[in-house]
Amino acid sequence: MNHFFLLVEPLQTKFINPSRLSHRHSLSATMFEGKLNLPEKACRAFPDRLGSLAAGFDIKDDRSGKSDSAFESGEELEILKPNGPGSAPESEDDYVEMMEEHFESRVRRNPKKYGSRLVSVKEVIAADDKRSDLEYEKEINLEKLQRIADTGLPDGGGLRATAWKLLLGYLPSCRDLWEKELTENRQKYLKLKEELLLRPSEITRIKDEVSNYNDQNADNDVDGPLRRQEISQEDHPLSSGKASVWHQYFQHIEIAEQIDRDLQRTHPDMKFFSGDAAFSRKNREAMRNILLLFAKLNPVIRYVQGMNEVLAPMYYVFSTDPDEQNAENAEADSFSCFVRLLSDSVDHFCQQLDNSSGGILSTLSHLAELLKANDEELWRHLEYTNEIKPQFYAFRWITLLLTQEFNLQPILRIWDTLLSNPFGIQHMLLRVCCAMLLCMKNRLLSGDFVANLQLLQHYPDVNIEHLLQVARDLSPDTSSCSLSP
Repeated sequence: MNHFFLLVEPLQTKFINPSRLSHRHSLSATMFEGKLNLPEKACRAFPDRLGSLAAGFDIKDDRSGKSDSAFESGEELEILKPNGPGSAPESEDDYVEMMEEHFESRVRRNPKKYGSRLVSVKEVIAADDKRSDLEYEKEINLEKLQRIADTGLPDGGGLRATAWKLLLGYLPSCRDLWEKELTENRQKYLKLKEELLLRPSEITRIKDEVSNYNDQNADNDVDGPLRRQEISQEDHPLSSGKASVWHQYFQHIEIAEQIDRDLQRTHPDMKFFSGDAAFSRKNREAMRNILLLFAKLNPVIRYVQGMNEVLAPMYYVFSTDPDEQNAENAEADSFSCFVRLLSDSVDHFCQQLDNSSGGILSTLSHLAELLKANDEELWRHLEYTNEIKPQFYAFRWITLLLTQEFNLQPILRIWDTLLSNPFGIQHMLLRVCCAMLLCMKNRLLSGDFVANLQLLQHYPDVNIEHLLQVARDLSPDTSSCSLSP
């Protein structure tokens, strides 16, 4: 191995080849004692990998024997003197600022070499803080979690999966109750699958096996002719009765086929969802079970095209949880959280409720009111000059929670903020939709009907953090304001 580790001295820092060190020696944060006064958070963020102290210059093992370090063998670093010769940073902020400036200067001098490897020290420490708040507290403060999630949850480490389950109310705030709640909910899901997703032939086979087993026990020592197995009216494939399991099964075949077609189109650029690999097929099968079970349990709504897009981010986050047990139960957890997620907007999927107070038309009207309250000029241009109604573009934004407007990674970040909103998902969703219009204001004001409709139906890439900040800064939702010209 040719990795190079940092050895920090009072006035000089350089890289040396680790082959010159004894393999018995373990490099850890204790090497800094008496050498450099590092902030506590920095030591916690990088406990055992001194190379990572270089603001994200992560050192990784490679079987080829090559180093992934951004520094070359024997390269000497500049002396760090933020507060004068030989002095250490006085505070954590001084340390972070000093490290940021130091490595940014190196990147400016050699952008080809360092550009793709630079990671903000502040970002790493912030991510570590978020993990600490969730991983070590026995009683989760939900208000604090909401504030943390609103700023964005780190990718990896399972933090987002756990936080989403807490924010949706699937997990209780008391950590000691998590195992019990998860076990009970997962068992309930398995029971629902057995009752509602088995083919009628499988149900009949199971009944026959139980019946035969009971008969054998009752007549264990009695010889005689085989008895004909009677088939009840409910179990007959040609039965048209509402209580017939076959009748119910055939009713949902069309829904299942629609779900299968939609799942084939879910994130086709990602092998996780698309392709013929066993891994991809397994994920689609799990999502199919969730959507079909939801349709059977909600006969008024059933399955609506696009629900697959809403399920995808949640199932992806839960099934990529590093905790193996959680990943194995991603299907059950996703089902329960999917139901909770849609409970806030289920009326949007029911056409009979379009004109109700909770229907999609009412929600679109609230979006128009919010836009008028924050930018009447843009509202007038869309409403009267272009005559572009929110129904033309925002129907999909709202019903599918923006899942078709952005790629998966930006969606995960947006959902962190949506799920963490104390006033509910829909409250923040309308603000984000309004912010999407405001961020395109200049283009919209200069565009005609066709250009603007195409822009809003194919929303361009934007800075997600800026978009969310615009949404937060909007004036309060004024859903009762007048829409008269």
